[in-house]
Amino acid sequence: MAKESEGKGEGKGENKKDDSTEHEVRIYSLATTVNECIIFLEEVHGNRLLPIWIGLNEGQAIAIRFSGIVLPRPLTHDLLLSAVKMLGWNVDKVVVNDLKENTFYARIYLKRNGQETVIDSRPSDAIAVAVRAGCTIFVEEKVFQRCKVLSKPISETEVKKFKDELKNLRPEDIFKDLKEKEQKDKGKGKSGEPEEEEDDE
Repeated sequence: MAKESEGKGEGKGENKKDDSTEHEVRIYSLATTVNECIIFLEEVHGNRLLPIWIGLNEGQAIAIRFSGIVLPRPLTHDLLLSAVKMLGWNVDKVVVNDLKENTFYARIYLKRNGQETVIDSRPSDAIAVAVRAGCTIFVEEKVFQRCKVLSKPISETEVKKFKDELKNLRPEDIFKDLKEKEQKDKGKGKSGEPEEEEDDE
């Protein structure tokens, strides 16, 4: 559902890193397994990689944009972008803004004549639209904090090791600490003091 924004500033926070700080990212890699895809978003001004599991069809919709293949008829995301433009809106940016119960959330920001509208979206759809619109992709800091992120490989040895690890990477490897982190976050008061830790089940 789309909603009109209330004009709140969404600055990227030059000196402080609060949960809502937005970090610019770009697509680093798209890996395909037997029944799903993993898209890795690379922090532009940092060394973190955020893996997001998406469906094969969504992965294909993103990959086809970079393949140079010309299709005779528009795909769903092409149609969506065309409809948005026909109505006079432009895609300003997309933001992966939350992670709850192992599910990522995103928003698509549209602008028209100084007016802004925000649309809730799955990250895979938001990114597929972003690569077609040529707009910037952002990830909020709290998403990085709630997910076990990876560090970008630098040397050739690190790149090889990283690719080998991708073959066995599963969602549970990324999300295994998420439940505990969310419980601790809920237990924090304004002072930032966490509740006592519970024993793992």
